[in-house]
This record gives sequence, structure tokens and C-alpha cells, in this order.
Amino acid sequence: MILNIRLSQLLIGFFCMLFGHSTAQNIIPANVSFGNPTQGGLNGKIIRVTTLDSEGPGSIKEAIETKGPRVVLFEVGGVIDLNKGNLDITEPFLTIAGQTAPFPGITFIRGGFWINTHDIVIQHISVRPGDAGEPKRSGWSPDGLTTSGGNAYNIIIDHCSFTWAVDENLSASGRRTEGPGSTSHKITFSNNIIAECLSNSSHEKGEHSKGTLIHDFCRDIAIVGNLFAHNAMRNPYFKAHSTGVIVNNLIYNPGKVAIQLNYSKSEWENANYEPQNCRVSVVGNVLYAGKNTSEKMALVATTGDAFMKDNLAFDIKGMGLPLTYGNINILSEKPVWPIDFEPLTADEVVGYITRNAGARPKERDAVDKRIIQGFLDRKGQILDSQDEVGGYPKYKATYRKLDVPQENIDNWLINLASKLQ
Repeated sequence: MILNIRLSQLLIGFFCMLFGHSTAQNIIPANVSFGNPTQGGLNGKIIRVTTLDSEGPGSIKEAIETKGPRVVLFEVGGVIDLNKGNLDITEPFLTIAGQTAPFPGITFIRGGFWINTHDIVIQHISVRPGDAGEPKRSGWSPDGLTTSGGNAYNIIIDHCSFTWAVDENLSASGRRTEGPGSTSHKITFSNNIIAECLSNSSHEKGEHSKGTLIHDFCRDIAIVGNLFAHNAMRNPYFKAHSTGVIVNNLIYNPGKVAIQLNYSKSEWENANYEPQNCRVSVVGNVLYAGKNTSEKMALVATTGDAFMKDNLAFDIKGMGLPLTYGNINILSEKPVWPIDFEPLTADEVVGYITRNAGARPKERDAVDKRIIQGFLDRKGQILDSQDEVGGYPKYKATYRKLDVPQENIDNWLINLASKLQ
């Protein structure tokens, strides 16, 4: 299934192989998580979203809150306004199959997702919280999507687009100073666009613009095949005791920091644990400086343990940048890595990402088209508001009845996804 997309194929088996699990060769990693394969909601109830209303009959909220294994399909396309709320996912065994929506797909605005449960697969949706018209420093600070707590594991967020969050676009977290049992683990973020997190916006702290945060004690986190563009920091950021891999990502126009490894000592003063460096494998990533990039930029900063191989970093003139800055302890062996996994080379990453990242690569919406083209033209900048680039999308609703097979739902979803990838 789409044999030319090698990285997507490998992602399916990426962490299954780590612990000896077998996997099918397809482009949807809906059968795996980091170490323990997850089916999401496959073989469960089929639920059809038929309205763009954020709640009520036929809504996404109704589907998410249904108990038991379930696969959420979309017979409608367009914009779902979350009205400054979150979609809280607390019931396990869920697949949200955005590839089933008709063009222009499903875009969520003015809110995001919060996941505090396990065995979740979300694919082919766009999440664009924005500032919702709130004043600067007013305290409105949504994430695009956050996994939270020790019950958040076996989660795959694949082929989605996250822009304009006020806090982080995409994060893994939990009650982090309570130890490893209280934080997210076995999480995969793959093939996503993670871009334009808002800077001087409605966050109570003021300047923010953070791409992806992997909080203290989050373990077995895979950041693979994503585009990070126009985020000032956290592209991504791994904190104390966290472990994971950062592989084959393209980072464009980071502001102050690209890949960030560190922790805050003050946050551990009353904890039962002493902070320790994160331990990550950083392989086959590419960084290009842009308009907002600091002259002191390096690929990886500032304090942490990292195995590094085959990474590239370029300044705005195309000259090489340092790969590390600060107290990066270079490891001789990978602290986390799957058996027999072969990543793309760094030279292959730009072509792969520009063809395949985001919610609907073959029929991108105007936002994703602009971001991808901006990288190719070396344009674009860090934003304070979505209004600087045209504001929230206003797509007309589209409808399509789905003829859902009685068997082999997974293959049917794979076929629909292949038409977008």
C-alpha cells in the first residue's frame, strides 16, 4: 500500500518491532503504539458524525463520549467550532478516522483535545485553536492536543495538522513530579504539521509560541516525520526523566530554540524525586533557519543526554549550524530504539515531509498549503494571531454518505487514507 512512502510503512512497525510484535505493511499506524500495538477502536461500534455542531445528536462530542470500542467516521466536512472548550477523551479504545470526511476534511477551531485514557488513534484532522478574539495576556491558553496522566498510553496522533495554539500545539503530560506512574507514556506523534503556535497572544505569561512539550517522566515518546514550522521554542522539548526518539523531523524557522532538552530545578523542590536528564535518540532530522531564528541557533540545546546521528542544520544563508549547544551529553548508544528500524536519511527528509505531512497531503487546505509553500520559498514568520494570515477557515459544509463494509474496516480506512497521502 503506497510503497513509495517508506517512512509511513516503517512507522507502523516502528515500536512493535522494538518488542518483537509483527505488523502489516500499510501506511496507517493504527495497529501500533510505542511497544504495545493498539487497535484503537477497531472491531467496535461504528459511529457517524453527521453535523458540524460541537455537541448534540450526531456530533463529535457524542461520539467521543460513547462507551466501549468505537470507530468515529465523518459524513460531513467543514469547520467544527468548539466555542472555547475542549473535547475531553476519557473513554478508551477509540479511532477518529478523519480520512472518511469529504473535502475539505474536518477542522476544529477555538478549542482542542485533551486525552486522559488509553488506546486512542486520531488521524487526518486539523486543529486550529487560535486566540478566539481574546485580549493579550487574558489567560485563554488552549493546547491543540494534550495527552495527560498515567492512564494516557498507547496513543497515536498521525497525519494531523496543528496550528495557532496559545500554549503548545501538541503535548504529552501528567502529574509529572509524582513519578512515572502519573504521566503519559507510549505515545506516537507522526506525520503531523505542528506550526505557528501563537507568540504574543492571550497566554497569561505573554510571549509563548511553543511547538511540542514532552513533560517530565513521560516515557517512550516517538516524534517521527513531523514538520515543525514557526514555533519560537519546543520543537520539541523533552524534560526531566523523559525518554523517546526524535527522528526524521523537519524544523523550519524556530525562534530561540529548536530541539530542546532541559528541566526546571525549581519545579522539583517539593517533589519525591530528584530531576535527571532526559534520554533521547535524535536521528535524521533537518533544521532550516528562517526570519525569526536566533543567530545562536543549534539543532539541540541545552541540557540532556542524546544519541545523535545523521542530522543537518542550516542558517538562513544555507551555511551549516552547530548541532548542539549547552550541556548536551552525547551518548555512544541509542537509549531508546526499535529493533531493525531503518529511518530515512536526513537527505530524504525534506522531500518526504513536504509531500506527506499534515491532515490531507494530497488535498491540503489553504492553511497547510501556505505553510508548506512558505517553507519551500523560505518565507513565513512566527505569528501573534491567526488574523495575520487570514483568520479562521470558513469552509462550507459538505456531505457524503459512507458505504461502510461489514468486514475489514481497517483495510477500508487504509484505502481512504491512501487517497489523501
